Amino acid sequence: MNSHRKHPFDYYALLGVAVDASPDEIKNVYRKLVKRYHPDVYRFDDFATRKKVELTMRQINEAYAMLSDSKK
Repeated sequence: MNSHRKHPFDYYALLGVAVDASPDEIKNVYRKLVKRYHPDVYRFDDFATRKKVELTMRQINEAYAMLSDSKK
């Protein structure tokens, strides 16, 4: 792990975009992922699945927040 990185995972890989992706590409992928994993859309089979999806949504939101903010 690089010492200059704040988090142990790669935000680009989490969203499934290239490192040189444009802000519009990142936004489009983010919206697709949110639609896929949103609790109002995603059907939960059990409690463990629900918790896994909640974690995934938090990670997606964090990745988008970091990549869409040029100051971070």
